Amino acid sequence: MAEKKKSRGMGGGLGKLGLEPLTTGSSTETLSSDQVYFVDINKITPNEDQPRRSFNDEALNELAESIKQMGVIQPITVKKVDDYYMIIAGERRWRASRKAGITEIPVIVKNDISDIEALEIALIENIQREDLTPLEEAQTYKKFSDEFNLNQEAIAAKVGKSRAAVANSMRLLNLDKRVQTFLDEGRLSSGHCRALLAITDNDIQFETAEHIIDEGLSVRQTEELVKKINEASIQQAPTSVMKNPKEARIYLDLAKDLKSILGTKVNIKNLKNNTGKIVIEYYSDDELDRIVGMIRKIQ
Repeated sequence: MAEKKKSRGMGGGLGKLGLEPLTTGSSTETLSSDQVYFVDINKITPNEDQPRRSFNDEALNELAESIKQMGVIQPITVKKVDDYYMIIAGERRWRASRKAGITEIPVIVKNDISDIEALEIALIENIQREDLTPLEEAQTYKKFSDEFNLNQEAIAAKVGKSRAAVANSMRLLNLDKRVQTFLDEGRLSSGHCRALLAITDNDIQFETAEHIIDEGLSVRQTEELVKKINEASIQQAPTSVMKNPKEARIYLDLAKDLKSILGTKVNIKNLKNNTGKIVIEYYSDDELDRIVGMIRKIQ
């Protein structure tokens, strides 16, 4: 397959690599970074660091049909690794080409770029095409931070976004994992989830997320709901705050009474079936000893 078009002027070295120049030109065994080549599609593999993790099957099928009719119009970008080629940009085109039964695909070989540059190209391509989910984008920023030791300002400069935008994106990784799933599935927007971050109790955050989805709340309504939950200072179920404000006030007053008695912050978490938790905060070993002593005296 790789050497069937030698009449194009391909050098013997390129044939051994499974490459064929797409355009005619002088023979050379050096891979030019601006030259387009045909590569056996089986010699290409995805990049494990690819920011994008999910590909819509319906969209891939549509692209595959287009490729059957028109071919691959825009080459993908790859890097030579041992005896195969790792995709830097264009994995979606590669996947669709496989679906279309294409045996060769046009590529541009970039062997002179670093791992961080390869990740940067892949991220920017996906951002420009709006192909990444909010979590995929956030996870890629985290990879820049963890693996390449870049701060948020440096990351923002690389991807052409503000530092605040990068920071807000990365904050989504602090969501409860169940809420992250809602975000990944598109059942919640980034705006909903940024509002939910103000709820620090994971179970209440998840329950609130379910309530938002069930009620079809807007981002603005979500912000108001979260505000009510936090103002109650008891982090109880959102349905209780929305539907039973008098009951919420009772728990708030009880929490205030306990706070005045114990001299520290107290939260009452109202759960289900008349059950709940009383959370007493302390900020040093001495304060813990003091609180325990007061409770023992009550006995």
